[in-house]
Amino acid sequence: ASFMSKPQCAPSTADEAPSPDHITDYDRAHLATYLSLLYAAGEGENDHVMARNILRIDPEKEPHRAQQALESHLKRARWLAESGYQSLLEA
Repeated sequence: ASFMSKPQCAPSTADEAPSPDHITDYDRAHLATYLSLLYAAGEGENDHVMARNILRIDPEKEPHRAQQALESHLKRARWLAESGYQSLLEA
């Protein structure tokens, strides 16, 4: 018997990340997405690549949606990195 589980599919990305000043279920489900965005942005990756590869939104087909989603998710990722993580530690 194999002890390895099947890989989990990444949750789908909303057009806009949540914005309350507390951690949401969406945030918990998208922690890997937020970390990937922070890393890619820190490495200077361009917006189209981040939207396509991390958020799985095609910026050629849906430029407005891709930009809106990227901006809101990066903003949320930065909030989590700066202060929101404290809620995760307390939980």
